[in-house]
Amino acid sequence: MELLYYRFIAFFKKAHKPYVLAGGKKGLLRLVNTFYDLMENEPQFLSIRSMHPVQIADSRQKLFMFLSGWFGGPNLYWKHYGHPRMRARHMKFAIDNVAAKSWTQCMSKAVEQMPWDKEFKDYAMKSFTDFALHMRNRN
Repeated sequence: MELLYYRFIAFFKKAHKPYVLAGGKKGLLRLVNTFYDLMENEPQFLSIRSMHPVQIADSRQKLFMFLSGWFGGPNLYWKHYGHPRMRARHMKFAIDNVAAKSWTQCMSKAVEQMPWDKEFKDYAMKSFTDFALHMRNRN
């Protein structure tokens, strides 16, 4: 089943550029702003909010820049900061199963609010979930 899923993802990326399906720059900015608005306003996400600076504008911009390239659009993060090395950049934060789950739940709530079709939302959330699990650095 897992192999079938990854074949689907490979086909999906070739047939449909996720950046375009997400709505391009405008769509990804909407996703990022919704995500961080939820993080700032929902008490259940306080633990992941505390991993960010008080002024969160730079975090919003960096996530947008990263997602732009990750979704197959312009590699803005790479051009400005170099290779993302996201796991290494986040090593200073204690990211355990609870933190990864909280981040994924926050992103899921943001994705739910996007005007994307179900197939693309499922694709995005599988990708985000895999990413969050990869970021874990504590048991």
